[in-house]
Amino acid sequence: MEKKFLKSGKVKEVYEVEENMLEFKFTDQISVFDKVIPTLVPHKGETLCRTSAHWFTVAKSMGIHSHFEGLSGPNLMQVKKVDVIRDYAKLTPETTNYLIPLEFICRHYVAGSLLDRLKSGDVKPEDVGFPSGHTPKYGEKLPEPFFETTTKLEEFDRKLTIEEGMEMAGLTKEEFQKIKDTVLKLDEKIGEEVRKRGLIHVDGKKEFAFDSERNLMLIDTFGTADEDRFWDAASYEEGKFVEMSKEFVRQHYRSISYLDVLEDARKKGEEEPDIPALPDDVTPKVSELYIKLFERLTGEKFR
Repeated sequence: MEKKFLKSGKVKEVYEVEENMLEFKFTDQISVFDKVIPTLVPHKGETLCRTSAHWFTVAKSMGIHSHFEGLSGPNLMQVKKVDVIRDYAKLTPETTNYLIPLEFICRHYVAGSLLDRLKSGDVKPEDVGFPSGHTPKYGEKLPEPFFETTTKLEEFDRKLTIEEGMEMAGLTKEEFQKIKDTVLKLDEKIGEEVRKRGLIHVDGKKEFAFDSERNLMLIDTFGTADEDRFWDAASYEEGKFVEMSKEFVRQHYRSISYLDVLEDARKKGEEEPDIPALPDDVTPKVSELYIKLFERLTGEKFR
């Protein structure tokens, strides 16, 4: 069967290579805040592809089923094909071979949007394991992992309750619990592995599907600079937070107030401003970050 182009995402192109097999091409595009930046970051695609392959191999060694079939090039990954069903009413506990239309986020430290929601009161300290009345600080380790669910197939990610997520995705309580247990098990392994190489795993997202026999299957990518947040461990011990992930790029756009303008437009329902390109002096730093993080996450040399 000749390779057939199916679609382009924010950072990946998807091809059909066999009836039940897809190929992901990881591009050098980069996106933040649901916006594709008009800048290509050299080697980014290859680092993400190879990092993902590393973690899928680790997951297999842990007995975790996934869609990963292997690499067909430095930035090419072959995976099992599943159906993407956008009519949620068709998703029931009997449906098979479909993408679960949810993203599962697990947080281990106070960072990112979690801090904002703690400050606003949308999330209470006791929701994340702190005693009532405690004022969480940026970088503080959570007493227990904070597990959340959001939509995947909608234009913008939307937070869901467990019950909403289960209903939307056609999951039983037992299946939802198995997903949560798998995420926690993977994060524990990621945390242990990267700590050996001087990193702290702060948070990350994972995605799942069901195969043709409705066995749970880990999909997409995880444990990379795009899906997860990492800090330099030595700096953390000194009270400093050195971002080793795409958060470095998000902070750039916060520093030039682009995020403020974007969020204001979204709240007002106005036309969203185009995201500017990365400055010429920032792009090489981003590329270097992705390469260095690949090496520290996997223990391999990039070249």
